Amino acid sequence: MFLEFLLAMLLGICAGIITGLLPGVHINLVSLLLLSAAPVLLQYVNVVSLCVFIVSMAVMHSFLDVVPSILLGAPDNEASAMLLPGHRMLLQGRGFHAIKLTLIGSLFCLLITIALLPFLLILIAYINEPLNAWMGIILLALVVFLLLRDARRWQNLLVFSLSGVLGLIVLNMPMLKDPLFPLLSGLFGVSALIAGMQSKVKIPRQKKEEQQASMKKGVIAKALLGGSFAGVMTAFFPGVGPAQGAALSTTFLRNLGDEGYLILVGGIGTVNFVMSLVTLFAIEKARNGAVLVIMQLVGQTSEDVLFVLLAVAVFVAGTGMVSSLWISRVFAEWIVRVDYAAMSAIVVCFVTFLVFVMTGWIGLLVLAVSTSLGLLIGAWGVARSHAMGCLILPVLLYFLL
Repeated sequence: MFLEFLLAMLLGICAGIITGLLPGVHINLVSLLLLSAAPVLLQYVNVVSLCVFIVSMAVMHSFLDVVPSILLGAPDNEASAMLLPGHRMLLQGRGFHAIKLTLIGSLFCLLITIALLPFLLILIAYINEPLNAWMGIILLALVVFLLLRDARRWQNLLVFSLSGVLGLIVLNMPMLKDPLFPLLSGLFGVSALIAGMQSKVKIPRQKKEEQQASMKKGVIAKALLGGSFAGVMTAFFPGVGPAQGAALSTTFLRNLGDEGYLILVGGIGTVNFVMSLVTLFAIEKARNGAVLVIMQLVGQTSEDVLFVLLAVAVFVAGTGMVSSLWISRVFAEWIVRVDYAAMSAIVVCFVTFLVFVMTGWIGLLVLAVSTSLGLLIGAWGVARSHAMGCLILPVLLYFLL
């Protein structure tokens, strides 16, 4: 059994590397394919081994998905005021350091969350029922707060509304098998890549190691605690993701700077998945696609299975830290040697091909519409996190109506 778990973990790590580095290939997609093949696979392997594979893949993915996020889709210097901190550091030749900061956040926020798990399990049991009763009101208050937190309030509202209406239409298309793939790829992936191609950005040579003064310990502590808290919080609210968690955290955590922000964001994604796993076993509710597949595989949850999966998550996190540093260093050196626009065009074609294969012509139509909206959002200078209205608005209407 141990060797079977070890093999499943290693295969999951390899799958996580692929999903993390290739835009358009997501853990939810691989998890659904695994679920489809489960009747055959379960004749040869234990069901927990399949869950070990999914957890290993998801944790590894959360470490590596930052590499294409930072190294692809950066606009030119004139638009630097609107850049995410990772892109800003990339254009300063500090892309590898930016990636390293997110990896630090992923690893240490995960360890903090695991250490606090006994308290979090008590908290989940205590707040579950009242939280469900007030979920709609809480989500509405959160949305209003995020829309009004900066000066672009009307643009934020318009982006949230347009993406929300698009989400309502796309998610209710009976002929579309996997609606989230073309929808999210257009809003957040393809549109950013096309914008980067249009800007004709030139990526400077990346420094292998950071030479500047080290960060203040207080900033690191705030970023790690903020990332852990935001990751836990987003696991409770359907439709609310790391982008909203980061926006909420930075409202209360001042003076983090670009480096502190990257640590915070790096931690949120990893903690979000692990806490989604914990809430599945604590209250039998799945908050994302990969965890939903685990729920369908295991059926009745047990503490023993949760302990195994959390142990796997911690081991993969350590492995992910080491391997991601090496992979990101190679990518940071490679990115300056290629034609950035040509590489972005290849990725756009690859994602478009995947959309067509998986969702057909109707999926291509959704991709075109969502990409157009994503380009419009970029032109307005509105934070892309507001485009998550495509998921939040349907969830909000579900709880309020």
